Amino acid sequence: MDFGTTLALGAFAGGTIVLGLPVGRIRSVAPAVRVLLTASTVGVLVFLVWDVLSHAWEPIDAQLTGAADGSLPLLSVLFVLGLAGGLFSVVAYERFLNRRRAAAADVALPSRQLAVLIAVGIGVHNFAEGLAIGQSAASGALGLLLVLVIGFALHNGTEGFGIVAPLAADERRPGWGFLLLLGAIGGVPTFLGTAVGFWFASAALSVLFLALAAGSILFVIIQLLGVVARARRTDLTAIGVLGGLLVGFATDAIVTLGGA
Repeated sequence: MDFGTTLALGAFAGGTIVLGLPVGRIRSVAPAVRVLLTASTVGVLVFLVWDVLSHAWEPIDAQLTGAADGSLPLLSVLFVLGLAGGLFSVVAYERFLNRRRAAAADVALPSRQLAVLIAVGIGVHNFAEGLAIGQSAASGALGLLLVLVIGFALHNGTEGFGIVAPLAADERRPGWGFLLLLGAIGGVPTFLGTAVGFWFASAALSVLFLALAAGSILFVIIQLLGVVARARRTDLTAIGVLGGLLVGFATDAIVTLGGA
């Protein structure tokens, strides 16, 4: 796939983040709807982690099953470092965010500043997703590429909700310009990561980039499960997760039937 088409796909995957931003101007969303949407996102992300990690493991599996060329130690280390880096880099950012909140003491951190900080964290996470998209395109793994683009697009479509969540406590409705700024902070890194991943292609980097993306998605799953657990609606959670999983597998099936 050529560079221009790959960039367009990366822009699409990151651009869907704007779909959730208008919610920042709404002052009430039904709790049941929120739980169902969040649980559906978890289902999509669980499928995506499985798919990403299975492709990241393929070069290592090939080394273990006889096609060894001496790169097994390097690939194994990159797999572990990528997974840990993607997971704990977001953990570190969350702790930084919590320290900022605690430092405010009796003065609450302004809702708009908090929204910007959340957008920055999501942007870092989305950069890793972009790396995986670019790397897949450069290596010719078109089936994986399309699944990643569709999966990340669905995922980013819900990330907008997380960015604007603090604005619900703000009496003033945020302007469209501010919402678009938040979307750019969170979504443009997907595009940038796609460009970087496309030009730095190798089996080793593929393992690293895919593992980075999987690690960061794992953290998001952990956070979202905490959110739905607080609602104590296991029925809606189960329905949403199942629906998200089925969407993920259906997407993969459509891509496979399309010959990608």
